[in-house]
Order: sequence, then structure tokens, then C-alpha cells
Amino acid sequence: MFSEYLHYGLLIALAIALLVAAFTDLRRRQIDNGLNLAIVIGAPLYWWASGMTPYPEVVMQLGVALAVFAVLAGLFALNMMGGGDVKLLTALALWIAPAMFLKLLVVMALVGGLLTIVMGIAHMMKRQRDRIAVPYGVAIAIGGLWVLGTDYLPGAGQTVGAG
Repeated sequence: MFSEYLHYGLLIALAIALLVAAFTDLRRRQIDNGLNLAIVIGAPLYWWASGMTPYPEVVMQLGVALAVFAVLAGLFALNMMGGGDVKLLTALALWIAPAMFLKLLVVMALVGGLLTIVMGIAHMMKRQRDRIAVPYGVAIAIGGLWVLGTDYLPGAGQTVGAG
């Protein structure tokens, strides 16, 4: 019973962290390293509370996070993505099951595209000539919250331990 409470408590903490990430990225165009580190540190506790097995479940989470980091670090090197966004998505890959992580990426891309269009229109209306800075952490947070709400929280169809 305690691990179930811990499981959902950690998911709520992750949801709060995503809200903080979205707010700070919107306000300062920055996602703090301490926040990303807290999400990473919480992942092993979540694995334990969820009843995940070291092999293959935890190994799979680590593998997906490593792959996500490798791809996104490349995008960062090409100046196509911010460092905080790379770290936030990598940290989320430690929590979200691989199939659900793909769902997160789809929602993130859709929200990110819409956010870019809205900000682009606002940018043009203000007749600004500088490069647009899209707070993509907002899209990442919405994607993460979407997956948590539809697949992980009570009544969402996800069972404890199913990752």
C-alpha cells in the first residue's frame, strides 16, 4: 500500500515539476538544471515504487533516455534545441514507458508547432526583427502532463508497475 501511495505521490511531484519547467521557460526562457536533476533523481524511486524489474524494464528506461539524449544533443549542437529542453526530455525518458514516450513526443510536437505559429504571429505583429525564442519547455511539459493524465494517474487505464 505504501509503494502505491509513493508511486502516485512521485507522479504528482513530476507533474508539479513539469508545471514549474513550463512556467520558468515561459518567463525566463530557461529550465533550471536543479529541476532537471530532481526529476532524474526521482526516477529510481519511481521505478522501485512502480515495481519495475531491473531487467528488462529499468534497462529499457535507461536505454531510451540515452538514445533521447544522443539525438537531442545533436539537435542542440546544430542550435536547433535548447540545453534545458534536451535535459528535460532526457529526464522524462527515465519516467515514461517507451510506448508512452512516443505519445509524449507527438503531443509535444503538435503543441510546439502551434506555440511556434502563435509566437511567430505575435512576433510579426510587433514588427520585431530579432530571432524568435520559442519556450519549447511549455510544449514538453504539456506533452508530459498529457501522458501522465491519460496513462498514469488513477482512472487512466495504467496499472501500478506497468511503467
